[in-house]
Amino acid sequence: MGKDGKVRPAILFLCLGNICRSPLGEGAARAAFAAAGIDAHIDSAGTGNWHVGHPPDRRAQAEAQRRGIDISGLRARQLVRDDFYRFDLILAADESNLRDALAIRPDDATAELCLMLDLVAGRAGQGVTDPYYGSDEGFAATWEDVAAVASALAARWSTSG
Repeated sequence: MGKDGKVRPAILFLCLGNICRSPLGEGAARAAFAAAGIDAHIDSAGTGNWHVGHPPDRRAQAEAQRRGIDISGLRARQLVRDDFYRFDLILAADESNLRDALAIRPDDATAELCLMLDLVAGRAGQGVTDPYYGSDEGFAATWEDVAAVASALAARWSTSG
């Protein structure tokens, strides 16, 4: 519960290494929820462990900073089975991340699991493009996707609270 007695949503953004798409999603969602005055627990994780403990990619940090959001303090972590009980909603960046999450999801998990873009009208079933191996411009496109998800989440919880 939040301070106001309303149910406090708990949302986890999930990508491969937790240094690009999911920390951008976390930053965008934190900003969207704050702007809507909604108390929420927002976090991010990766399906892999390569970057555990590392900050987001410098290009992801720069893209968020261009939007007035500081994600430099975030640190990568790996998805664990307990996340399926601690969060209401786990949002995978793409089909590969969704499959990896389903592989460790407990049978009695309480979290809803879906693709990030399933929440955006006309984008269901699509994946957020991984900008890691591309140019800096790819991070702007990723931001647009996760910002749309964050907006949809804030709208969902502002009407359900």
